[in-house]
Amino acid sequence: MSPRERFNRIPESGLCIGCGLCQSLAGPECISMAMTTEGNQRPVVRGRLDDRMVDRIYAVCPGTRVDGLAERLLTEDTSVDAVWGPFQRIVYAYAADPEVRFQGSTGGVLSALALYLLESRRVDFILHAKASAAHPTWGERHVSFDAAAVMAGAQSRYGPTAPLVDFREILDRGRPFAFIGKPCDVAALRNYARLDDRVDRLCQFHLAPVCGGFMEPAAMRRFLASLGLAEADVTRFSYRGRGCPGPTRIETADGRVIEKTYLDMWGKDESAWGLPFRCKICPDGIGEAADIAAADTWPGGAPTPESQATDKGTNAVLARTANGRDLLDAAARDGAIVIDGEAGPREMDVYQPHQVSKKLAVWARHAGLRAAGRLAPETARLRIEELARTAGVSSNLAQARGTRRRAREGRTDEPTPRPAD
Repeated sequence: MSPRERFNRIPESGLCIGCGLCQSLAGPECISMAMTTEGNQRPVVRGRLDDRMVDRIYAVCPGTRVDGLAERLLTEDTSVDAVWGPFQRIVYAYAADPEVRFQGSTGGVLSALALYLLESRRVDFILHAKASAAHPTWGERHVSFDAAAVMAGAQSRYGPTAPLVDFREILDRGRPFAFIGKPCDVAALRNYARLDDRVDRLCQFHLAPVCGGFMEPAAMRRFLASLGLAEADVTRFSYRGRGCPGPTRIETADGRVIEKTYLDMWGKDESAWGLPFRCKICPDGIGEAADIAAADTWPGGAPTPESQATDKGTNAVLARTANGRDLLDAAARDGAIVIDGEAGPREMDVYQPHQVSKKLAVWARHAGLRAAGRLAPETARLRIEELARTAGVSSNLAQARGTRRRAREGRTDEPTPRPAD
């Protein structure tokens, strides 16, 4: 198998999450993130690849490698829950500034922490995402040096986003920063830290939302079509925010504004979500490699019609490392966030039942992929095999056989990425 074929096996197997780190490693003249002929964002091979570079990509790609928190980041104060992983403290919290709380997703904690890190000069900038100017339902890499830029990237992004497309250039700046991204993006950074010691030295804080996945472009096109819209009609798209969860707001080129509720867009449970295959086999949607992970707090995993109108928003925040705990405590002490009580793993089960069910099922899903001769992510320190034992033999067989069948039928595969332009 040639280096190009080896590399393309990752997106062809449905494992690419579109973080863009491969572009940064190989250079955009060799690999570049692009909209494909299928309308997805994927890495397109444009130059010559060698085996050494492909080996490096396999070592860092969160499609092929996802690990839990490194042992060197565990301390005697760390508790480890079978489902929720390592933590030093779990609290209820929200942004102290009412406007940040209102504009941000849920309680605005990640936005508030980003603002606090800049204002306290703990970091020089924040690497995160904001809505894409070219594709409003997508996200794009964003670097923020001030509060206005941070808030321009507030609110969740549920579309394709490549925050790491120029990560080596970010490191070349030689300045301390914080990263806010999906758990799989954080996993990519932790992977890359094994190859480049600047990651640990310069990326001072790794922050993540607890993530249920993102909407694949085909599902977004179906959603827009149900409203009588095409992608080309949309000039601005806000998934949530301005409340908890706040409206899905669409602005069009002809001046219309359409607002739908979170439940209108996503439905009441995971069965209605239009997720990429990679999200369905994700071994870590809960940000186990992050310093801090922030979650929604809706009993049962979804807001109710009543709570959508009245909930001011409160996050459940997991401080996983000593670094994360110290940041959480300092931000509360200095008035950036409000801590409104302690929580624990079993409360997290109530708020995030889909994370629990996926964590119990994912080892068997990976086994099904391998049984079908497909790639599956390599994992460490995520306890997924231990959790699979608690799920029972019949559940594991059903998950493995179902995934194997879908793989053999080609339903987990994607075409070789080719640019639409």
